Amino acid sequence: MHDRLILGQTLAFAGDPFLLGPEAADHERRGAILIRDGKIAAMGDGAALRAAHPGADVTDHGAGLILPGFVDAHAHYPQTAIIASWGKRLIDWLNSYTFPEEARFSDPAYAAEVAGRYLDLILAHGTTTVASYGTIHPQSVEAFFEASQARGMRALAGKTCMDRDTAPAYLRDTAQSAYDDTAALIARWHGVDRLSYIITPRFSPTSTPEQLEALGALWAAHPDCLMQTHLSEQTDEIAWVKSLYPQARDYLDTYEAHGLLRPNGLYGHAIHLEPREIDRLAEVGAAVVHCPTSNTFIGSGLFDMGLRARMRVGLATDTGGGSSFSMLRTMAAAYEIAQLRGQALHPSELLWLATGGSAEALRLGDRIGRLALGREADLVVLDLGSTPGIAQAAARAEDIWQAVFPTIMMGDDRAIAQVYVAGRAVKG
Repeated sequence: MHDRLILGQTLAFAGDPFLLGPEAADHERRGAILIRDGKIAAMGDGAALRAAHPGADVTDHGAGLILPGFVDAHAHYPQTAIIASWGKRLIDWLNSYTFPEEARFSDPAYAAEVAGRYLDLILAHGTTTVASYGTIHPQSVEAFFEASQARGMRALAGKTCMDRDTAPAYLRDTAQSAYDDTAALIARWHGVDRLSYIITPRFSPTSTPEQLEALGALWAAHPDCLMQTHLSEQTDEIAWVKSLYPQARDYLDTYEAHGLLRPNGLYGHAIHLEPREIDRLAEVGAAVVHCPTSNTFIGSGLFDMGLRARMRVGLATDTGGGSSFSMLRTMAAAYEIAQLRGQALHPSELLWLATGGSAEALRLGDRIGRLALGREADLVVLDLGSTPGIAQAAARAEDIWQAVFPTIMMGDDRAIAQVYVAGRAVKG
């Protein structure tokens, strides 16, 4: 493969802007990135790199802003077809839409169709890495990984496990089958190409203690795998958990008591946490994932971005409880929720959450999420004037942050000028 040189504005974070401020990012107005063998081989001034690599294939994006590809740390690809379905609360929404749709994934052909459609949708919105739940059917994970592999994407997924009678009978496994199916999928897919397996109990209300115990034992046997689940999304959900696990100290304890609290844990939503839960998540080194469009769409509550001071926080669409496939829209919703809590997020912090922050939550910060030498060349190029309304706002900008903020707040797939997956252009 020839070296590829892409030109445009570049914005490279040397570290976490929540800790270092906006100065953590280096902005080149006329920068370039050299891609070799799917990775970033050089970065810097565009003219200098062009002169140093005269044989490289060149793509000039003009004033387009080159960023790391967006990283979605929590999604349900099987819910693609039911996104933006009217609903009341979480439990009603699951019973009315989610569970009937997920039952269709017993058909491998349907799973493959939706997996391909979902990945093409998120790529069109600039997302190059996603961590997704499957359904209880192993073929849902097979389909997702096969579609991700065909597109060369870095992707993470797991079979959703549910064996309790709180889930419909047509959508249950058992403690043993959950263990066996998950172990087989780990053996087949974990670490293959750019794919990673995530052990996936949906949440403690739909698993028996026996299933949680079995998955905790499996995680102990495969500690390099991540584990993903849901935690404290809604107040009525927490009350439900207390009724099902009366001996538990709190919601998190339903996982902790069964070996499902470790540094590689991903706990989605985490809105209504008790002080003990915050302390334990921080002590263990686990990550939580903020899903802002889902939290507003289903009326769950307002996430506290102050948790960033104590633990890793990822950002996610939570498709299809989340109402958009776009990480731009997700950043905008995160900004709005933080404003309601009196926490003003800077554009640098929003971009970090959708790139390096989510990559670190997924334990992939050494591979993706930043423009840096040796990182995988998953990139998105933003058109900072994609609509008349955005263009007129960006034209008044005095620095890169004022220029990019209108796109964060008002942008959609029209703002995605190009997407690169391991150095290969995939849009258009």
